[in-house]
Amino acid sequence: MGAAFSSLRLRDPNPELLGLPWELPLADWPVDRLQFRALPVGPSRHLVRFLETGSGLVALKEEPVEIADREYDILRSLEDAGLPAVIPMGVAAAPARDAAILVTRYLANSFQYRRLLSRVLPGPGHLRDQLLDAMAGLLVELHGEGIYWGDCSLANTLFRRDGDKVQAYLVDAETGERHPELSDGQRAYDLEVLVENVAFGLADLAAAQGRDDLFDDALAAAETVRDRYQALWDELHAEIEVGADERFAMAGRVRRINELGFAVDEIQLLPGQAGRLRMRVAVTNRRFHVHEMERLTGRRALEGQARLLLNDLREYGAWLERAEGRHLALTESGARWEAEVFEPTLLRLAPSIGPDEDAIQAYCDVLETKWLRSEQAGRDIGLQSALEAYLAAGAPAPEVGESVVAGP
Repeated sequence: MGAAFSSLRLRDPNPELLGLPWELPLADWPVDRLQFRALPVGPSRHLVRFLETGSGLVALKEEPVEIADREYDILRSLEDAGLPAVIPMGVAAAPARDAAILVTRYLANSFQYRRLLSRVLPGPGHLRDQLLDAMAGLLVELHGEGIYWGDCSLANTLFRRDGDKVQAYLVDAETGERHPELSDGQRAYDLEVLVENVAFGLADLAAAQGRDDLFDDALAAAETVRDRYQALWDELHAEIEVGADERFAMAGRVRRINELGFAVDEIQLLPGQAGRLRMRVAVTNRRFHVHEMERLTGRRALEGQARLLLNDLREYGAWLERAEGRHLALTESGARWEAEVFEPTLLRLAPSIGPDEDAIQAYCDVLETKWLRSEQAGRDIGLQSALEAYLAAGAPAPEVGESVVAGP
C-alpha cells in the first residue's frame, strides 16, 4: 500500500487484494497486469470498474472519502439486516486528494433494468410489473429497517430473477442514511423520488427503443409504484382488531405476512374496544421461505426460489404419502425430494445452463414451464415432460421463451 493512502479496510485480506495499487487513482490502475472486465454500468457521477480476483469479480468505485465511508457503513448495516444489497468488501482512502475506492462483491446473475426489460416487447407486460413490484418491495424493506435511500432509482438497482418473480438489490448507497425509525415524511419523500426516477428510467428506455409513443405509459406505470409500495407497507404494518378467542384471525395475519416472504419477529396484543384486542406485528426481512428451505434441506436460495421449491417439496411429499399409505415427516419427504427429484433434475439441466448460471433458478423455470403447459393442457403434465420441453426450447427464461408454451 502506497503512502498516498492513509487507510485501507478489507474484509477479505488475501495477498492478491492487498497487493492491488490502492495508492493510484482508479483510472490509472494498470490494465496490462490486472484483469478488468468490461460490464455495463448505469449513469454514475463516479468511475466504476470491474476486476477479476481470486475472490471473484469485484466492483471498484472511486468517490470522495466521506461518501465512500458512509456508503461502506450503510452497506454493512444492510448486510447485517439481511436486506437485498450488494456486499461491501472494503474501502481505501486517500484524504490528501479526497478520494476513496469502495470495493463491493459483484452480484452474480444480475441484470440492469435495461437489459432485463430488453428481453420482452416494449411497454406494459408481466415482467415490467414484476420489476415495479420489486422496486416498491425493496423500498418497503429499507424503510422498515430505518434506511432512507435518498436516490432510489432503476439505475441504482440491480435485478435478479427469483423463482417466478424479480428481486431488486440496492447497488448505490451514496445518499443513504440509517435512522432508528423513519418518519412518514421521510418515507413519503423517498417514495416520491422513486416514482420520479422510475418514470425517467422507463421514459429513457422507451426513447432508446425508438418508442416515443410510450412516454405517457411510462409515467403512468411509474405512478403505480406508489400504490404498490403503500399496499405492501399497509399489509405489513396495519394494526387489526381481533376477538380475544379469535386465534384463527391472529394465525391468518401471520400466515399472510409469511406468504409475502416476511418472517414475524414479534406480536403485540393490546386492549381494544369492547373487550377486543389490537394486534400489532413486527416483521423482519423478506427471507421467511429462505430460512425454512435452509432448515429442511441445508440449501440456500433466494426468497422467491425457496417458496417455489418448498411448494414442490410439499407436493412430492403428499404424493409419497398417498403412494406409500403412511405419514412422512417433512424432513423425510424433504430428503427424498432432494435425492429423487431435485438432484436428478439439476444433473439433467447442468449441460444446458453452464457452470456460471443459476441452477436453482433453472429448476424454478422448469416448474414455471410445468405450470404453463399444464394450464394449456388442462391437466398436470408432470415434471419430466416439463423438463423435456424446457431443454428442447434451449433452457430459456419463461418470459423470453415463448416456444416453451407452444405446441400441444
